Amino acid sequence: MDVRALRALRAVATQGGVTAAARVLHLTPSAVSQQVALLERAVGVPLTERVGRGVRLTVAGEALAAAAVDVEVALERAEAAVDRLRTHPTGTVRVSAFASGAQLLLPGLLDRVAALPGVVVECSDDDVAQDAFVGLTDEIDVVVAHRGDDSPGWGPGVVVRPLLREPLDVALAPGHPLAGRAALEPADLVDQDWVAVREGFPVARVLDAIGTRAGAPPRVRHRINDFHVAAALVGAGHGIALLPRYTFGADPRVRLVPLAGVRAGRHVEALLRPDRAERLVVQRVLDELVALATAVTAPRR
Repeated sequence: MDVRALRALRAVATQGGVTAAARVLHLTPSAVSQQVALLERAVGVPLTERVGRGVRLTVAGEALAAAAVDVEVALERAEAAVDRLRTHPTGTVRVSAFASGAQLLLPGLLDRVAALPGVVVECSDDDVAQDAFVGLTDEIDVVVAHRGDDSPGWGPGVVVRPLLREPLDVALAPGHPLAGRAALEPADLVDQDWVAVREGFPVARVLDAIGTRAGAPPRVRHRINDFHVAAALVGAGHGIALLPRYTFGADPRVRLVPLAGVRAGRHVEALLRPDRAERLVVQRVLDELVALATAVTAPRR
């Protein structure tokens, strides 16, 4: 079987269709379809079936796509076997993070990697809904993602390295009547206007829990995903928000007050495809990222 064709089939499985697979593989949809057709001729059974205007994998297609992961892992292990003979594995590693995670971690990561000869890190920021982070691993070597305390893990097919848990505090303007409190209960916030993230993002679930505990839904006035914009609105007196403690604890525009009665935090984790996790240069960068996250949280423990 052709490795490139297996890679195309796997992308169709993980991305949910030919067009999306073509985007991450930097191919045309026609080229992806041709690769899948090549596999079908090789195995002698249909691997896809038409559904409306798109396609989905058959049972045989899903089985072969799952087996393609093992093929890619084996290839990367073979490359790693050669890399171990080198003094220092080198190469380029692509790292993506959601916006506030990028602010917290990427500058320090680049500082650390600068001390690794021959290792280059290329960064991007990708702030997507929680269920879209795993799909990014088809394009990015290391995807820094976040999920709420009560959310499930990332599912099979992806390697997860925990980085840190960051508490979410109530952000208020420094002159707000509640800003001097040592902690706030959900009932204290019933009559407040909120600056909240859009539904489907991890912090939104914490706000839902606050409403459940308070017995009244939060009064959301503004839907803002950029925490810097949210901090600006809060600082100007246009509402309150939930902001991550390590990232915004020193922001002079807001006063962060811990939330009591609700477990409010987010788990920040690195996601990798199993094959890319075998690359030694990726492992070197990931080790630096884990060490950095430990350093970020250590003074606060």
